[in-house]
Amino acid sequence: MELEAIPGVGAKTAAALRELDDPAATVESGDVAAIARAPGVNEARAARIARGAIRRRHGDDGRVLATDRARELYREAIDLLRERTVTDYAAKRLETFYPSASASRIEEAQAFAAEATDRDPDPAVREALADCAPLADPPTVRVRDRCLATADAETLARAEAEVPELSVETVEDARDVSELGRSYASVIVLDESFAGLDVEGDVSVRPDALENPAETVPERLLAFFAENRERLEAAAAVHEAAAAAGDPVSGGDPDGESDAGADPPVETDRLRDALSRLDDDGTIAGDAELDRLTAAVDDLDAAVSTAASVADDRLREAIRERDVTIEGTDFLSLVEQGARVDSLLDRELADEYDAAVDAAREHLADALRLEPEEAELAERVFGGDPSFPVDHDESAVSRLRTELSAARDRRAAKLKADLASDLGDLREPVEQLVRDALELDVELAISRFARDFDCAMPEVVGPDSSDPGFRIEGGRSPLLDVDFAAVEPVDYAVSGATLLSGVNSGGKTSTLDLVALVVVLAQMGLPVPAESATVERFEEIHYYAKSQGTLDAGAFEATLRDFGDLIDGADGRLVLVDELESITEPGASAKIIAGILEALDDQDATAVFVSHLAREIRAAADFEVAVDGIEAAGLVDGELRVNRSPKKGHLARSTPELIVEKLADDRGGEFYGDLLEKF
Repeated sequence: MELEAIPGVGAKTAAALRELDDPAATVESGDVAAIARAPGVNEARAARIARGAIRRRHGDDGRVLATDRARELYREAIDLLRERTVTDYAAKRLETFYPSASASRIEEAQAFAAEATDRDPDPAVREALADCAPLADPPTVRVRDRCLATADAETLARAEAEVPELSVETVEDARDVSELGRSYASVIVLDESFAGLDVEGDVSVRPDALENPAETVPERLLAFFAENRERLEAAAAVHEAAAAAGDPVSGGDPDGESDAGADPPVETDRLRDALSRLDDDGTIAGDAELDRLTAAVDDLDAAVSTAASVADDRLREAIRERDVTIEGTDFLSLVEQGARVDSLLDRELADEYDAAVDAAREHLADALRLEPEEAELAERVFGGDPSFPVDHDESAVSRLRTELSAARDRRAAKLKADLASDLGDLREPVEQLVRDALELDVELAISRFARDFDCAMPEVVGPDSSDPGFRIEGGRSPLLDVDFAAVEPVDYAVSGATLLSGVNSGGKTSTLDLVALVVVLAQMGLPVPAESATVERFEEIHYYAKSQGTLDAGAFEATLRDFGDLIDGADGRLVLVDELESITEPGASAKIIAGILEALDDQDATAVFVSHLAREIRAAADFEVAVDGIEAAGLVDGELRVNRSPKKGHLARSTPELIVEKLADDRGGEFYGDLLEKF
């Protein structure tokens, strides 16, 4: 895939996307979280890129939402869905659903939505989703005790690019490698020409090291899992909660078919076991031997000092109790003043001195929990010529530290390699684990939307269908400022150009909103708030809201230009217009609307014009304009009672006519009767 061919992707964004492991496949998948891992691409931008890739895949380069009001209705529809998400990811992912004129895209989205609406939005699952988030890339880890070595300039450049965690050194011969072996705990030579090399130190020749990063630099994989520990545990909890609710997470393509009921891509117990062996900073956790060696290195100096104090205390007590030529207290005073007493200790207190040294050695071995071979090195720390205070051999301490550090590093390296090997098999499965959990939130949002607004999956037909236009049965708008349960259902169907008449506050505008919302959702591939619906697949949706007052000459001309462009446009459009007569004088408005309807009728467009000038428009038109009416049942206690479903072929009475009729019935008289006859 040529990334720049995706709508909205320029050279800079394409360069960022190429930083992904498999940019074409990632973008093609529509995986918003994966796309957002490109440098400088946030989730909102990733959603737009994914939407562009979807459009390209379906050859969908049209713009269905042709007016500001149509785009507002789309945003309101998206907001209704976003309100039902738990994660930020799902809120952004819903942006990849858009009104499309492509049959294949609508079918693809409908397949996803159909499975989503079967989901049960269990509260425990939604609670588990609260901690779920896309995986993050950890900062680059610098490993300073290991290096790569090569004599080849091209290999060096590749190694520096692919393994930034390690230093890459240039070598020419075995001597160079030997010097590196003295400087680094571990050296990996990348050139096969060095095979059979025999030098001191931990030096290995591995020409395939760059192809096996988990083995070469296991810290990279460990850092990834450490960085994402909470995200992975949250995703595992989502899968477990869904399984417990009897509705397991599916494991499929976000924009295609899913494998509903499939097992998680990784055993959650196995994942948790692996994570338990990893500390938050990417180091190994839970290994007693590594902990022992680490503590021994860290505590060595303190343990030597304490062991010396133990020996001093033993000697001090022995000196106090010893019967020698001078009083013990005087002898002790001399010793503490720095008098040379090695010969005295050797002659008079040899056994006591040996016992004190043994106590120091025993304390040192116990404090550091040394193994027998390590304890042998520790014995060399104390001994030598008798002295008080008891002295220690600093070179022996250094040798012990070196041995313990080497043992610690060998143990850590082995554990890192073992854990990286285990986690390497989980790297791709955990990506899917998290992706599936996040996609579940998208599905549950659609399911909740469908349940909250009693939605049904509409039938979307082609423009050549025997049932063009739209048909809505039992539609209820969730956009009204009333409780949804109180919204009265509406039945309405239109094919061709139609006028919609009705009393003020009778629901004409809300009917237009309902029609627009149903059509927009249907062409997004989503369920609609109706008992059933059939919608033509429109190329464009033009919705013109009611103008606020009469327009001046310039604005009036601009409005006519808009309608001129509309008439000159392509076929296959839905046109919804709310009281266009408000733009100018009623007489002129009726003629203008009649002319627009004539042009739309010639194009077989589907159009609904709300107007109070139905009689005048019908009189001015040169074809038989269909007129539907939202009929008022009358006035009851001063309140209008309305049949919300438009009545086909019916010119609805106006509010003034209803008032005059009520006065004629209530009060009688020639005046009210004459007024009523004029209607």
